[in-house]
This record gives sequence, structure tokens and C-alpha cells, in this order.
Amino acid sequence: MLRDGPEGGPTMFDLHRLRLLRELKHRGTLAAVAAALSYAPSSVSQHLAQLEAEVGVPLLEPVGRRVRLTEQAEILVAHTEAVLERLERAEADIATSLTDLTGTLRIASFQTAALALIPTALGLLRDAHPHLRVHVTHMEPEGALPALQARDFDLVLAEEYPGNPNPRPAELEEEDLLDDPLHLALPQSEVPGFETPLAALRALAGHPWVMEPEGTGARHWAMTLCRNAGFEPDVRFETTDLLLHLRLVEQKHAAAFLPDLIWNGRGPTVPLRRLPRGRRTRRIFTVVRRGSSRHPAIQACRAALLRAVGSPTNKA
Repeated sequence: MLRDGPEGGPTMFDLHRLRLLRELKHRGTLAAVAAALSYAPSSVSQHLAQLEAEVGVPLLEPVGRRVRLTEQAEILVAHTEAVLERLERAEADIATSLTDLTGTLRIASFQTAALALIPTALGLLRDAHPHLRVHVTHMEPEGALPALQARDFDLVLAEEYPGNPNPRPAELEEEDLLDDPLHLALPQSEVPGFETPLAALRALAGHPWVMEPEGTGARHWAMTLCRNAGFEPDVRFETTDLLLHLRLVEQKHAAAFLPDLIWNGRGPTVPLRRLPRGRRTRRIFTVVRRGSSRHPAIQACRAALLRAVGSPTNKA
């Protein structure tokens, strides 16, 4: 049943307060919401208390020193997501009706895609849409995808390793960009021949390794690959910087798994071996919020990235 508002009609929820509730779901704490939106925490609490009064039911419940959303708050957030998606579609339709692209497009990209693809794509966007401002942030997908949902970015370049599929939230939309071959990078200057990819991998069982940090998709894939080969890798170096991975292999400090994209069209500087079948490529793709996929700036960026994949500098 609809409750009566102050003028006797049905209550209309304040969209700004609804967005604050949504921010709390995605960011986890009142302090994080306040920091992201440049508010005082007390102001965020006050707005949410006013929203509770509008709705007429509790929206937050204490859990230790933090709060969590009630079941009714989760329902409200789901409807807020639908409203914001529709507003993004309206924004895309308005942008499509204009003759020139303006505003700011916020992109997050992991390192190898940023190095190999972003500069070329930026040049294409600058030539085609000189009034479009593009802001690029280096961020790994594990952090960038939640930030996309929180509306900190408009487009994310993400990666998915074999056998380690990413979560696919319903409000996000993916579009494939390329399949990037992966290789075993050997630290030896004189490389013996191996009958099979598995034999080449097992030959490095006792060697130090460099891998991405725990909790990343790349680390889970790499550990699974080594364990399936029958050994626990001696991981002495951990970093998301694949250029450092390469340098450690070049200086014979570690073995590594390296993607083709790191060469950026140049020839390899270390000996490479094929990986076991079914584990040889990572999927690279773009992700946007579903409501913004038709925005001309998003479409222009995706088209530029596809052209960057096919540019001569990205072909070995």
C-alpha cells in the first residue's frame, strides 16, 4: 500500500538519497561513501536517516562497528540500479543526438593492455573526437570492476585466465577484445629441448618463480598450472608489474608466465615454451555498465580499442 506524502499523495523517494544507499552497498562503509563523494560521514548518515523516514522501515542494521543493509534496503537498491540504468540510457540517447562528442570518459586498464593498446586508441579517439576528454587509470581488474559498478569508471579493460572465470554481475556488459597467448618464460641462457609443454614446465619445478599476488586471477591460474604439473612453485617475487616479471626472467632470477601482449609487437627477449593444451590464452575484454553500452563515447572507445588490437605495432 502506498503511504501518503506531505501533500496527501504517494511518497516519492529522493533519488540522491537512494544513490547514497546504493553507494553504501558497493563501498561497504559510511566512511568510504563519504570519502568517495567528498561528504562528511555525519552528512551521509543524516541523508540515510531521512531516507529511512521516507521509506518507513529500517534500512540499516548494526554489525559490530559497521552497518549492513536490511532486506528492504537491498530491494530498494535493486530498484535504484534499474532507475540509474535507465538514466544512463537517456544520457546515451542525448549524446547520440549531438553532432560532436564532449565530456569525460573514464577508463581503467591493467598494465599490459594499457601499454600495448591504450596509446593507439587514445590517438584514434583524439583524431575522431577532439573534444572528448579521456581519463585513464592503471588498475587491476580485481579493483576496477567493483569501481565500475560504483560508477568511478565508465569502461574497464579486464582479463580472464583459463579455468578461472570472472563473476558476471547482471548490471555489467562485456565485449571481447582479443585472446592473448600465454607462454612459459625460461630463465636459462642455454635452453634444452623438451618433448612436451608439460616436460618444459616440470623442468622448472625447483627454480624460483615470479607471479602476481595472491587473490588475483592470474595467480590462481598459475598456481593451478604448476600443481597440475606435479609441483608447488617456489614463488619468491610477487608483483602485478609484468615488466618486472620480464626483467627478472631476463636477469635469470626467476621463471614466469608471460603473455604475448607484453612484447607490444616486438620479438621476445627470453626463451619461451608452449603451455599445456587448454591453458594457453587469456581472454581480454572491455566491461561497461549495461545502461551505458549505447553511449557514443563508449562505442567510439570500444571501436578504437579494436583498431588498436589490429594495428601493426601490436603484431609480432
